[in-house]
Amino acid sequence: MPAPPPDTPHSAGARRALRTIAAVEAAKGVVVLLAATGLLSLLHADLGALAARLVRYSHLNPASHYPQILVDAASHLQTPRLLWLAAGALAYAALRLVEAWGLYRERAWAEWLAALGGAIYVPIELAELLHRTTPLGLAVLTVNLAVVAVMVQALRARRVRR
Repeated sequence: MPAPPPDTPHSAGARRALRTIAAVEAAKGVVVLLAATGLLSLLHADLGALAARLVRYSHLNPASHYPQILVDAASHLQTPRLLWLAAGALAYAALRLVEAWGLYRERAWAEWLAALGGAIYVPIELAELLHRTTPLGLAVLTVNLAVVAVMVQALRARRVRR
């Protein structure tokens, strides 16, 4: 395999890994953007009635404990709280989409952002696994550690090339 041109910061394999992670980050951004849009569409809806219909549609007993918690929580969700939730979701989505763009374009700042963004969750995921080990928890931790490792390797390669 020929060596990459001198102006290319990463090898072909590293570029594929960065673009894969960029695609995952973009997907996360789009999903959260859709969730924010869904929250905004609920601004003037009767959320208690909507939750009650959802419980009935799911063939759950609305008088039982957990469905009642959902209906009560939805009934007490106020417009300002929905707006704050939607604003937070929009900010998170924007961050993920900008990070994805930066990773796709092989920007150092995006590699730092991805490394720090992945590393910040590792202690929380470890604590959760110590509390209760699940296959999903192990998978999330493994993926996060892999992302951090790829980003650290990309940053090291960038440093060596300079």
